[in-house]
Amino acid sequence: MINSYAGLDDAGVAIAAAHAGADVVRTMYGQQLTRIDKGAGDFATAADLEAERTILGVIRAARPEDAVLGEEGGQQGTAEAGCQWLVDPLCGTLNYAVGNMLVAVNVALRDGAAAVADPFSGEVFFTDGETARVRHNGADAQLVPTSATRLVDVNLDPPFPNALDFRAVDLLAHPKFIERFRPRVVSTTLALAWVAAGKRAAYVTDGGDLSESVHFAAGIALCRAAGCVVTGIDGAPIGQGGRGLVVAADAETHGLLMSVIRDRSENRT
Repeated sequence: MINSYAGLDDAGVAIAAAHAGADVVRTMYGQQLTRIDKGAGDFATAADLEAERTILGVIRAARPEDAVLGEEGGQQGTAEAGCQWLVDPLCGTLNYAVGNMLVAVNVALRDGAAAVADPFSGEVFFTDGETARVRHNGADAQLVPTSATRLVDVNLDPPFPNALDFRAVDLLAHPKFIERFRPRVVSTTLALAWVAAGKRAAYVTDGGDLSESVHFAAGIALCRAAGCVVTGIDGAPIGQGGRGLVVAADAETHGLLMSVIRDRSENRT
């Protein structure tokens, strides 16, 4: 059998893998799926497992020597592998399980290409590490971030490791935030792709160092390549001490959000 993935570049592998996972997610949507408990209120479904299996099949066919870190299957491959793929086969499992279509499929090569697929719109947002584009109905278009929508997605899901200094929910009541922005809560990292695409002005979440997270790696790579401003909630670079995530379409929006975050942090101390 001819290996149709062997000749793809890294971006092509990310796109093909994310697209294959999205096909599974879309096909299994609406079925009665048993919840597999993962503790702390988190769970997976058969769709998560099957999508990850399918994604790994693409990566193994294209890059058999590479390692993979999957949301469901954990680390696979040798520690000596020169490349590692980060895979979140179904981001937004709770949404999916209750019939909400706001989900994403994330595939990223560490420090390289990445793709975020929307199983229901058919869009695949991707980067080769330098440029950022979206593929829809066979056509590619450049991603152009803009803050024109004034919509900011705020992740309100736990855990809250920085709660003593920062709570995302506090942003929503801050006068500076209310004056400039309108909040949205989607509970999926599809929101990061929307910042890169100009559908959102910004995205904010608590957390630790998210640079190597299977949930966030693809979205971070996409936003960086699109020219967004990407830092932690403390303003530090992601991967260099930054905690959580603030992604903004432009420097002005990022500066306004950081001002609000600092105001709230100072008021809590």
